Amino acid sequence: MKTGLVLSGGGARGASHIGTVKALIEAGYKFDVISGTSAGAFIGALLAYGYSPDEILDIFIETKFYRFLRFGFSTGGMLNIENAEKILIKYIPENTFEALKTPLTVTTTDIHAGEEVCFRSGELARPVLASCCLPGIFKPIRFQGRELVDGAIFNNLPVAAIEKEVDYLIGIHCNPINFTKPVSHIHNITYRSFRLAMRGKAKASLDRCDMLIEAPELGTYNTFDFRKTKVLFDIGYRYTKEFLAEKYEKSTFNKIQKSI
Repeated sequence: MKTGLVLSGGGARGASHIGTVKALIEAGYKFDVISGTSAGAFIGALLAYGYSPDEILDIFIETKFYRFLRFGFSTGGMLNIENAEKILIKYIPENTFEALKTPLTVTTTDIHAGEEVCFRSGELARPVLASCCLPGIFKPIRFQGRELVDGAIFNNLPVAAIEKEVDYLIGIHCNPINFTKPVSHIHNITYRSFRLAMRGKAKASLDRCDMLIEAPELGTYNTFDFRKTKVLFDIGYRYTKEFLAEKYEKSTFNKIQKSI
């Protein structure tokens, strides 16, 4: 049976993906294809290259994204995420999809054409970084004649990119909404509205996953909580261990394998 792993966007909350994947690997899961957008694309690239979850956690902690991005403002007043290109190339020096051990699809959005654009061959770093470009915060990346931004705008859980290639889909979504927390400030209302719209667009993808993992506790953290990488990692790891024990024990997965 061929298994696909789909990683959502979520900014700093994406660190929880690393803990979730670690728990899945410990439970015996292996991934034949990976699809990711935004933070999920960045983490997916490192996983696909062969780094272990613990190694990726170390990379995130050592990089200190919050400090790196602080000094990346462009002349347009937005953060210039292209400064992060050297980080990815440092850890994947070949800088190509073909150098990855596991096939990876990265989803971005063409801001001018208003369409989803997927990449799975050729240069790696710029498509991955483009997938992380949150509009209004990061300057779009120009690549192959397109102005590219965050893939999460159209699809924050890019299932369609790989679902025809696999028999079993595992989706990891790190954007639960905390409805118990009241919002009154205009900034919080705008942010909540944006996340509600993103979740509405992603619902079809969420429903198509054979296994969907989404830790409710992540709803209390925001996109730029990069200083809490280890905390977010632990949330993903702990929740997934509990999730697998209660709902998707390895024996159930083995039964599915035998039936296909």
